[in-house]
Amino acid sequence: MGKKVTVVGAGFYGATTAQRLAEFNIFDTVVLTDILEGRPEGLALDLNQSRPVEGFETKVVGVVGGGSYDGTEDSDIVVITAGLPRKPGMSRMDLLGTNAKIVRDVTTKIAEKSPNAVIIIVSNPLDEMTTLAAEASGFPRERVFGQAGILDTARFTNFVAEELGVKIASVKTLTLGSHGDTMVPVPSQCTVDGKPLADLLSAEKIDELVTRTRNGGAESVNNLLKTGSAFYAPSAAAARMAKAVAEDAGAVFPVCAWLTGEYGISDVYLGVEAELGAGGVKKVVETKLTDDELAGLKAAAEAVKSKASSLKEL
Repeated sequence: MGKKVTVVGAGFYGATTAQRLAEFNIFDTVVLTDILEGRPEGLALDLNQSRPVEGFETKVVGVVGGGSYDGTEDSDIVVITAGLPRKPGMSRMDLLGTNAKIVRDVTTKIAEKSPNAVIIIVSNPLDEMTTLAAEASGFPRERVFGQAGILDTARFTNFVAEELGVKIASVKTLTLGSHGDTMVPVPSQCTVDGKPLADLLSAEKIDELVTRTRNGGAESVNNLLKTGSAFYAPSAAAARMAKAVAEDAGAVFPVCAWLTGEYGISDVYLGVEAELGAGGVKKVVETKLTDDELAGLKAAAEAVKSKASSLKEL
């Protein structure tokens, strides 16, 4: 215990992330803040009343006053969920202009209040917003990273397990690249009970599952939810990243991290495997890829660089 984590944005995503963080019972305090006055306090009151039932001691605090950051000071970790969610028919990139303004403003205020924090970005479009947050905060790049790979990998794993009718725990998958159209699922690293996925499913079926993974968020929004975005799986991924930082256990996860030559790629935030701990990203872990997978990763890097370069104009 002894750690303080702030979640910016108290919508479904932020509120569920705060709940998961509190129920880990490893933080002293979880702080919620939002532009809507009253919402953080109301959610905090509700979550605190669940403590006797769930058996956690973590105190949840709702910031008073819409848009205020008073009470977030000296946070060890800040998870930024602020921004508009997608609507049916929207791509993640459609949110670029609107969410750039929000993320820049939020990050600047967080950096002033918590200059030593590790920042985890979940706002979309993810790779570009992580880039923006790093620049707006002025923090070392290892202290700013994004949540995408854990979520995308979880979706891939779930689809494989359902297709084969096996337990989730028996499936190991991996996705890299960007959180969007240039996502790079890595079938060569995917196994079921230790057997290569390619031995169990046809190339066509694997491609079908890869496509479904790439469109995992859109499937929820466009076809089913109609309003808002997915939040149970995304919040699980974000909370797990914060837990890895807090516990400093050196856990390796696919995240959106700054590359400095790994895979022959430099100066871009991209989905790769990385060791997380105190201070954020301890090191990027290079995974053995096929030539096609590496080419996909490099193409994703160029696509993110192209979009990120336009952020200065927004």
